[in-house]
Amino acid sequence: MSTPVLEKPVQRNGRVGGGLLDPKQLLVSLPDALKKLNPATLWRNPVMLIVEAGAAFTTVLAVLDPSFFAWAIVVWLWLTVIFANLAEAVAEGRGKAQAATLRKAKTDTQARRLRGRTSQEWDTVGAPELKQGDFVVVEAGETIPGDGDVVEGIASVDESAITGESAPVIRESGGDRSAVTGGTKVLSDRIVVQITQKPGESFIDRMIALVEGANRQKTPNEIALNILLAALTIIFLVATVTMQPLAIYSKLINPGVPDSLALDGNGVTGVVLVSLLVCLIPTTIGALLSAIGIAGMDRLVQRNVLAMSGRAVEAAGDVSTLLLDKTGTITLGNRQAAEFVPVDGIGEGELAEAAQLSSLADETPEGRSVVVFAKERYGLREREIHGAEWVQFTAQTRMSGVNLEGREVRKGAATAVMKWVRDAGGHPTDEVGHIVDGISASGGTPLVVAEKGRVLGVIHLKDVVKQGMRERFDEMRRMGIRTVMITGDNPLTAKAIADEAGVDDFLAEATPEDKLALIKKEQEGGRLVAMTGDGTNDAPALAQSDVGVAMNTGTSAAKEAGNMVDLDSNPTKLIEIVEIGKQLLITRGALTTFSIANDIAKYFAIIPAMFAAVYPGLDTLNVMRLASPQSAILSAVVFNAIIIVALIPLSLRGVRYRPSSASKLLSRNLYVYGLGGIIAPFAGIKIIDLLIQFLPGMS
Repeated sequence: MSTPVLEKPVQRNGRVGGGLLDPKQLLVSLPDALKKLNPATLWRNPVMLIVEAGAAFTTVLAVLDPSFFAWAIVVWLWLTVIFANLAEAVAEGRGKAQAATLRKAKTDTQARRLRGRTSQEWDTVGAPELKQGDFVVVEAGETIPGDGDVVEGIASVDESAITGESAPVIRESGGDRSAVTGGTKVLSDRIVVQITQKPGESFIDRMIALVEGANRQKTPNEIALNILLAALTIIFLVATVTMQPLAIYSKLINPGVPDSLALDGNGVTGVVLVSLLVCLIPTTIGALLSAIGIAGMDRLVQRNVLAMSGRAVEAAGDVSTLLLDKTGTITLGNRQAAEFVPVDGIGEGELAEAAQLSSLADETPEGRSVVVFAKERYGLREREIHGAEWVQFTAQTRMSGVNLEGREVRKGAATAVMKWVRDAGGHPTDEVGHIVDGISASGGTPLVVAEKGRVLGVIHLKDVVKQGMRERFDEMRRMGIRTVMITGDNPLTAKAIADEAGVDDFLAEATPEDKLALIKKEQEGGRLVAMTGDGTNDAPALAQSDVGVAMNTGTSAAKEAGNMVDLDSNPTKLIEIVEIGKQLLITRGALTTFSIANDIAKYFAIIPAMFAAVYPGLDTLNVMRLASPQSAILSAVVFNAIIIVALIPLSLRGVRYRPSSASKLLSRNLYVYGLGGIIAPFAGIKIIDLLIQFLPGMS
C-alpha cells in the first residue's frame, strides 16, 4: 500500500479528465459488460435478470428445435442483456479511466514524523504507517504525506494535482485554511501537519473509489423505482404465461381457426412467449437506470465536485431551500475600507489611528483592508507594540481590538461594539445610529470604532454584487427554490444587498447557531436544504443540511461534515450542483416515461399481428400491417435491443435542463418523451419489419 501522490494534474480545462462519451468507450467497456452477465452480479437489476433467464431458456429451446427464427430471437435477447450491461459499463468506464490515471501517478512518500508536537526530533517512516494524531514536518519541495491540518507555520502549497489549478494557495495554522491534502506539494516555508486520515482513507483514495463507482449505493428513489419495475415485470410475466392456455382454449372452442405461431404446439411457442415478455416489461429504463445514476455523479466530477454518495446528488435535485453566504458567493467578497466617518468632536486622524490599532489583531480581509486604508490615506504606518493584550476577531464576538496602557479600543459590528460601549458605562449618540443606517441603506457595511465609554466613528466597507446573480436567482425561483442569503452584516445592509441580488430572504448578523436553527426550521416544514461552508464552525450546519458542500480549502471538520467537496472552493458552485441534481431527476423521469410509453406501443404493435388469425377482429388494430407474426415478433425484439444503445448517450449526457416549474417539466416530459415513446416503436418496428420480412422463416 502506498500513499497517493500525484505528480501531474489529471484534469482538462480545470475539470477532471474523461470525455462525455468517447466513441472508443463502447469497445473498451464491452469486456466489463460481458462480465456483468454473471447472475451473481445481475441480480441487482431484476428486470435484466428476467431477460437473461429468458435468453437462457430460449437458447435451450433453440438447441432442441432449431430454426432461423428461434436462433435470431436468441441472439437478440442476449444482445439486449449485453447492451443493458454496456450502458452501465460505459458509465463506470469513464470513472475507471480517471482512477487509472490517479493510480498511475502514485508514488511512495516518506514522512518525517515528529516524536511530539513540540519536539525537534523525528523518525523517517513510510506514509502508509502514519496514524491519526501523528505530527509530521514538511518543508519546501517536499510532498505532504497525508491529509491533515496545519498546526504550526504557514506555507504556499501546490494543489494542482487535486484542483487542476496551477496557482499555489496559502495554508496556515488556525483559521479556516488549515486543511492540507496528501499528495500536494509544499512550495515554500515549513509547516507542521497533524494527520487526520485513517490509513487507506486519504482524500485521494476516496476520490479514486468515488470516480470508480465502487462506493456507489442505490438511492432511495432508485430503490423505489426498481421495486416498481419489478412489480410491472411480475404483472407482465403473469399475463404472458396465461396467454398460451387461453390461446389453446380458443383453439378448442373454435377448431376452424387456423394455427398461428403461438399455437404450433412445439418449442417455438416458448420462444414467442419469452420474446413477448421481454418486449412488454420495462427493459429500457431497467437497462439505463444504473447508468443514469453513475453519470449524475460523473457530471459533478467533471465540475471538480466530489459527491460522497448518490443520495447527495439526488437530494440536490430535490432541494427547495438554498442557503448562500453573502461574501464570496453573492458578492465579490473583497469588502474594502472606503471611508472613515467620525462623529462630532472626533478628527479623522484620531479615528483612523484607532481603527488601525483595533484592526491589527483582525486577520480577516476586512480587518487588513482597514490597516492598509489608514496607511495609504492618512500615512499611518504599522508599528511594533509591546505589552498589548490583543482581542482577536471571532464570529461570536464580531469585533476585534486591543488593551494597551489603560486604553481599550474596539472595532466591529455596530450592535456588538455599541453593546460593549454601554457595558462600559458609555452612551452612544443618535448620530452614530444615523451614520450606521445610512451606510447600511446604501449596501455598504458599517464597522463602529470605539474607545472605552465612547464611540469615535464608523468605517464604511464597500462590497459589490457579482454580475448576473439576479438572473441566477430568478432561475432558482422558476425552479421553485427559495434562496436565503446568510451574512454577518446588520439587517439594513443585508436587506440592501438582498434586494440588489434578488434573493428571496436573508438572515442578518448570523452566528453558527443561527444557521443551524434556520436549517432545522426549514426542514421541519418539509423542505430539503443545501448550503456551503468551509470553517469548523460551519460543520454542524453542513452535517444538518441535506446537501452540505464543503470547500476543499476549508478545515477537515467541514469536509468530514459535508456530503460533497468542491475542489475549486467556489461557493457559487452550489447553484450548479442543484442544477445537476435536477438534471439527474429529470433524466430519470424522462426515460422512465419513454420506457413505459414504449412498452404500451409495443403491446399494440405485436399482439394484433400475433393473434389476428385466432381473433380476426384484432386485425383492425394491426395499423402497421406487419408482414407476419414471426417478423412482428423479431422486429419488436430487435427494436427493443437497439433502443437501449440509442439511449445510452442521452442517459450519460442527461436530458437538457431548462429552469421551469414542476408542472411545466411534467408537461414537457409527457409531450416529448411520452409521445415519443409511443411513436418511436411504431416507426422503428415497421422499418425493421420491412428489412427482415424476406429472411428465411419470416413470411
